[in-house]
Amino acid sequence: MTSTSGVPGHGPQTALGIDLGTSSVKAVITDAAGQVLSVASAGYPVVAVQPGWAESDPGDWWEAVGAAVRQGVARVGAKPVAIGLSGQMHGLVMTSVDGEALRPALLWADGRASAQLSAYRRLGPAALKRLANPLTPGMTGPLLLWVAEHERDIYDRARWALQPKDWLRQRLCSQAFAEPSDASATLLYNVPGDCWDTATIAQLGLRAELFAPLLPSGAHLAGQLTGTAAAHLGLDGGTPIAAGAADTAAAMLGSGLVRTGELQLTIGTGAQLVTPCVLSDAAPDAGIHLYRTALDTGWYAMAATVNAGLALNWARSILNASWEELYAAAERAPEPGAPLFLPHLVGERTPYLDPTMRGAWTGLGLGHQRSTLLYAALEGVAFAIRDAFDALPGSDAADHLRLAGGGSTSDAWRQMLADVLELPLHAVDVPAASGRGAALLGAAVAGMVSTADIQGPLAPVARPVAEPTAAAGEHFLNRRGEFHRIIEALRCPGKGELS
Repeated sequence: MTSTSGVPGHGPQTALGIDLGTSSVKAVITDAAGQVLSVASAGYPVVAVQPGWAESDPGDWWEAVGAAVRQGVARVGAKPVAIGLSGQMHGLVMTSVDGEALRPALLWADGRASAQLSAYRRLGPAALKRLANPLTPGMTGPLLLWVAEHERDIYDRARWALQPKDWLRQRLCSQAFAEPSDASATLLYNVPGDCWDTATIAQLGLRAELFAPLLPSGAHLAGQLTGTAAAHLGLDGGTPIAAGAADTAAAMLGSGLVRTGELQLTIGTGAQLVTPCVLSDAAPDAGIHLYRTALDTGWYAMAATVNAGLALNWARSILNASWEELYAAAERAPEPGAPLFLPHLVGERTPYLDPTMRGAWTGLGLGHQRSTLLYAALEGVAFAIRDAFDALPGSDAADHLRLAGGGSTSDAWRQMLADVLELPLHAVDVPAASGRGAALLGAAVAGMVSTADIQGPLAPVARPVAEPTAAAGEHFLNRRGEFHRIIEALRCPGKGELS
């Protein structure tokens, strides 16, 4: 199913950003001033063949990309002069030499590779320091080790092991490349050296030729749209394609988060708390990730919960509620003794690093209604976000938090987040920030804008949208204490810890 929004236009010089997300792709078209003219989206399923697994068919991605791009371009009335890309991080697409996927893509939410982390623990301190990130099973390296062990025929036949948006780029221009903002999130990357970690790849017993050559991130020409791909998208062959960036890095660029010390929360399928930083801010033991930005240089620290929109969508589906009903539940007055919701349906990253964690509603009684459970779901996700926030470097000095992402537009939900986080929220109301960032990178390749423009005059302004209230903050502080006691009671001691 495809949806569009935008304003009609005829003949402006435009750039296209394609953001390949977990459950949908967005085609975002901007003009030379960075204004979003059109957003079109098309969805596809995430399949759990077994509990804890998460896969998607790249063929579904390709069909959705074609549908979204065609609708977005038709709404504007002008074909883009350049294309930029962003996409979900950590995933793995095993491909043949011509880019055909040999199996469904393994996604970041997939926990099947927990056993493969033992190979990482044997690497030694020097290698783990180079990787500079916590060991989590949904990253490319552990997933690739799982394929090598359990699907050896596919591993042996594969020419490339690509991240999702790099696979899409290969389909668009018939050339296989990687770039640092995605590659640094694979657990196969030398973070201080800013290159593939060939020593670790060899020590893990993986084939070095599976990893595509690195292009600089962002606004660098990766290739041109082939005739076949152009026909699928309804565009002109030869359109230049930027190297692009991982979705979080692209969202930072698209939302104007470029200054060290600023913190931003983005809520989508997962939730990411990010801040531009220097290399020394890495803290893998606390579940903090350190990745490259969408530009030639620079780094950011990220705390991540995998159970944000993912858990909310599950809860509303189970309770047969619309998104409107879910967010309306946040308007309820806090209830002492109400049920608590643990959102950890697929394990958790920051700060637990535990793929064995699972979700629950606890404290249920006969008097509780569906709206009570929906409220608890929102509250539980807010608590998980606060756990991740507390682990992020610089969070204790923050005087406000920037807010972005399609999962954070409800006023009542924003107020709950402000009360739980105990910080004012300043919203960056940019439609599809990752797609906008990708489009700006395409525009820079075409000479429509400069990278200095992207970081300066084209950066959107954040506006205050929610202030924490003392009474609600005290209520949620007590609730969070009970939330943590239940988590510890349900976790298996010593099981599943990945740090």
